[in-house]
Amino acid sequence: MSLPEATDSSRIRVYSRPGCHLCELLIEELMPLIRGRLELEVIDIDGHPELTDDYGTRIPVVEFAGRDVCQYHLDAAAIRAILSTIPGS
Repeated sequence: MSLPEATDSSRIRVYSRPGCHLCELLIEELMPLIRGRLELEVIDIDGHPELTDDYGTRIPVVEFAGRDVCQYHLDAAAIRAILSTIPGS
């Protein structure tokens, strides 16, 4: 199953996998920043062979509007910069 392009500017994606401690921490830190401003979509790369090939152990990865924003650890400054471009934020 192929994923739709992540060009939606109301959604932020996190590429993850079950049991990934870094992924859980990143999502926990990300949620308070985006709550009420962006929708979070968590993608399990193990459910998509093409993503497993692309990301492998390079997770978590945060993607917004088709661009990788950060990986392994949350870049809060980059997330705040994204939020500053969203009307009403």
